[in-house]
Amino acid sequence: MISQVLKNLINPRECCSLQRHYSSGNKAVKCPGFTYFRRFPEEKDPPLEKSKLFMVQRVKRYRGTPYWEKDVLLQLGLMGKASDIAIVKNTPQNNALLWKIKHLIKITPITYPYGEPTKKDIGATYLKENGELLRSKLVEIDNTLLEASETFANDVSRMDTKTLRKQLRYQWLNPLLNGIN
Repeated sequence: MISQVLKNLINPRECCSLQRHYSSGNKAVKCPGFTYFRRFPEEKDPPLEKSKLFMVQRVKRYRGTPYWEKDVLLQLGLMGKASDIAIVKNTPQNNALLWKIKHLIKITPITYPYGEPTKKDIGATYLKENGELLRSKLVEIDNTLLEASETFANDVSRMDTKTLRKQLRYQWLNPLLNGIN
């Protein structure tokens, strides 16, 4: 037994293999540009949904970058504050521009958890930092309330600022005659 321990100390490669072997059950998945091995054979990739729009934000300063990268930032409107964002369509031409400045920006795909907004919903949408475009309920104006506010604004006997000041000034100057006009 002592002789085996001494052999392992002298030649450690005989007792353990230093090479990494992948199990035959995990087959390589080839994607454009890289190959990866699944950790578990039953693991499935999530369905890939292409986003129609990207939210692009500059995260690094543009000082000291070449002029062609500054031109791309200028085209996207990202030469201002670092917190400014640009909404860009997911087209091959725009993707090529974004690829040139990928080290200066953060790209977030815009998702629609409650469905895509319509023209009617444009005023009631909100874009969160994680790229979710949320729709809020539109407030519908009741016509009876609108007519009531118009009649109140056009009423001659209402107490507007000028009339109220005049009335209060009169009461201040004539304290004994309160309520008598």
